[in-house]
Amino acid sequence: MTIKERIQSEIKEAMRAQDKQQLGTLRLITAAIKQIEVDERIEVDDARLLIILDKMVKQRKESIHQYEAAGRNDLVAVEQYELDLIRRYLPTPLSDDEIIALVAEAIQATQAEKMADMGKVMAHLKPQLQGRADMSTVSALIKAQLT
Repeated sequence: MTIKERIQSEIKEAMRAQDKQQLGTLRLITAAIKQIEVDERIEVDDARLLIILDKMVKQRKESIHQYEAAGRNDLVAVEQYELDLIRRYLPTPLSDDEIIALVAEAIQATQAEKMADMGKVMAHLKPQLQGRADMSTVSALIKAQLT
């Protein structure tokens, strides 16, 4: 079962259970999927869906940070619920050691030696790490190893 099919199935379950909060979040996800499908005239596959979900996670984290700074704990709770629900569809996050090993392997595979080669390393890693690691952390690790 694809991630998209899983989401559709859980929408039906949420409707039956009359879980409005879960249903609303699942509909946000499907709206993001449909927007990509309509805009780009493609059928979203699991790889592309991970990119969409990763972006949604990043947006929720930023919103939580903003709401906490403003003292809006009610909105923090809503965003946290959405974040937790979205993360259910992402693969298991990699440990720091696994990420470091993959970065070292990618640097070796692309024969990167200087900062100008960072794009090649990121392009090599992105499919493996999408949804499993924070790409800004990965970027920092690559910079540290290339300087």
